[in-house]
Amino acid sequence: MPDSPLPTPPPRSWWQRRVTDPLLGLLRQGLTPHQLALTVVLGSACGVIPVLGLTTLTASFAALRLRLNVAATLLVAHLWSPVQLLLIIPLLRQGALLWGDQAPELTLDKLRYLLANDWLAALHLLWQAMLGALLLWAGALLVLGPVVYFMLRPLLARVMPRETQPAE
Repeated sequence: MPDSPLPTPPPRSWWQRRVTDPLLGLLRQGLTPHQLALTVVLGSACGVIPVLGLTTLTASFAALRLRLNVAATLLVAHLWSPVQLLLIIPLLRQGALLWGDQAPELTLDKLRYLLANDWLAALHLLWQAMLGALLLWAGALLVLGPVVYFMLRPLLARVMPRETQPAE
């Protein structure tokens, strides 16, 4: 019986060649499951920070400080941008409520009025709301970060290809 050639795999689509494969290669590039899980957790945490404009700065700093893949951390962080935009207003409202009676309720009408009549009071209200939102974000990060990390690490260890062991 003649040797039959192995069937050739179907050609990879443009999307797989140009988008999926480079992104997966970037995420896997020299990272252990521990580092990749940490990259995903830190990128996610920095991606939903309730202050616009801090995502890139915090994600880059955290990745450099922990010697992680900066590009992968930024990719994960910026994939969370839609969620960040959805969470900013509720976190600012709840952050303003953290101060109790000292800060007035944060509403759009109240903010418009203050910006038109007393911009210093508007800045004070936004400052308090932002600090409270950052406290809420940090509290959620301290609880959810380790949970996600410890769930993701074994999963990534199982999925990621093992490095070939050197011959003894």
